[in-house]
Amino acid sequence: MGREQYYKVKIEWLGNRGTGTSGYRDYGREHIVRAQDKIDIPGSSDPTFHGNTDRWNPEELLLSALSQCHMLSYLHVATNLGVVVTEYTDEAEGVMEQTANGGGHFTLAVLRPVVTVASAEMVKNALEAHHEASEKCFIANSVNFEVRHEPKVVVA
Repeated sequence: MGREQYYKVKIEWLGNRGTGTSGYRDYGREHIVRAQDKIDIPGSSDPTFHGNTDRWNPEELLLSALSQCHMLSYLHVATNLGVVVTEYTDEAEGVMEQTANGGGHFTLAVLRPVVTVASAEMVKNALEAHHEASEKCFIANSVNFEVRHEPKVVVA
């Protein structure tokens, strides 16, 4: 059995406009995501579901968690392989399918990391490191949809 880690967050809904959830359009989706000793994250639903465009929605947070987790796993693997990473960016995209019953689920996430390495000799290992990083990513291992990787490596 592996070692367990525990996490806690608090969600506080801010969208009561005076009549609570008396109607679908009568309440706001605004909320705050909190964790002890962390900066608050302003949340809402996707604008499609009457949310605010200037706040993070759960779908974006899920996609960002996949992207962050891959990056952090990748940096670890790269270090172990002697790959010196000097820059890392990712422009991730996700696809969510709405279902007839009003629910939905993600069907795909595509991570597009662009990794800058210190020398040309590191390119092969830098590309291969994505596979091991994917296997080690806690978040990707926790979802039931494909997380695809389309990496690029650039030499500094």
